[in-house]
Amino acid sequence: MIRVLYWTELFWPHIGGIEIFSLQLISALQAQGYEFAVVTSHSNLNLPDQTEYNGVPICRFHFRTSLRESNLKHLAAVRQELAIFKQTFKPDLVHLHFSGPSPFFHLKTASAHTSPTLITVHSMLTDTPGNNSLLTQSLRSASWVNAISEKMLRYLRRQVPEISLCSSVIYNGLKMPSSQLEAVSFDPPYLLCLGRLINLKGFDLAIAAFSELRRRFPNSRLIIAGDGPARPDLERQSNALGLTDVVDFLGLVDPGNIPELMNKTTIVLVPSRPGDSFPLVAIQAAQMARPLVAARVGGLPELIMHRQTGLLIEEENIEELVEAVTFLLENPERAVRYGQAGRKQAQELFSLDKCVNAYDVLYRKLSGNLIS
Repeated sequence: MIRVLYWTELFWPHIGGIEIFSLQLISALQAQGYEFAVVTSHSNLNLPDQTEYNGVPICRFHFRTSLRESNLKHLAAVRQELAIFKQTFKPDLVHLHFSGPSPFFHLKTASAHTSPTLITVHSMLTDTPGNNSLLTQSLRSASWVNAISEKMLRYLRRQVPEISLCSSVIYNGLKMPSSQLEAVSFDPPYLLCLGRLINLKGFDLAIAAFSELRRRFPNSRLIIAGDGPARPDLERQSNALGLTDVVDFLGLVDPGNIPELMNKTTIVLVPSRPGDSFPLVAIQAAQMARPLVAARVGGLPELIMHRQTGLLIEEENIEELVEAVTFLLENPERAVRYGQAGRKQAQELFSLDKCVNAYDVLYRKLSGNLIS
């Protein structure tokens, strides 16, 4: 049995793309005989230091608090606790998902227990990391680097050329929903933004575009599903534009209810800003055959084929967003065709089975258990 220390910035009960993906990946690999332990942070929730989820132990450390406060005594205590955990669990492999500052502690406890490290990079940086950045140090220390898109892989190889022979792409994948697929309804049109409510997601751009779309399609509605620090600003923006009664803020949506929400949706909007590398909502929408309008940032052009599975627009371009949505609402047959093509692509390229099989091979290779 291969023991994997699965390191991720946030984990359940936090809900986001990486968290949903992690739950599905771990469950599928458990079924293939892997043993997991999760290392993560508390973030801003009052969560126990140790618990479990579906039989997987979860160990939470005060990573963010100790880094934010720069308290040397606190930093040393966290390092010691983590070192003890590594020595106790004795992983055959560390799978580290790079999307925040916590890998600092992995680097500082590398000698506690020697094992290969696989790094999956989820976040595209908008500036050059530099030789001493956390990302650069982490990449150079890794046994293998996985990127979640071809664009990200090219970026990482440019920044740290020495990883070129020990890096690859594994697209994130999700399990196909079991929910029955309902036909796309255009009367009335429901537009959906789904994700963590942060500036990176560009939901403010969707609200601004919807103000114009309401003039063209008076019975349309906008749904914003998710929660986060940007919610008060988004609600104020909606109120200021006179959209209070036609923009619905649903708050957090249980992952199991997302297919039902997609079934009620006409078009899914992903107006992300640079840095939002691979929004899983695009896969979730495609799985439910919903047409997409998305910004041409990160890995989205690899997820969405322009004028085949959806429409791509330039970043921060509200006018293009309005025109793209207008085109789909005025051409429902084309919109339905895009959605159906997207569903087929999701089944072929972004399935959980394809993703799990790729990680299974990589896990075995790095831990010395590859069966030829």
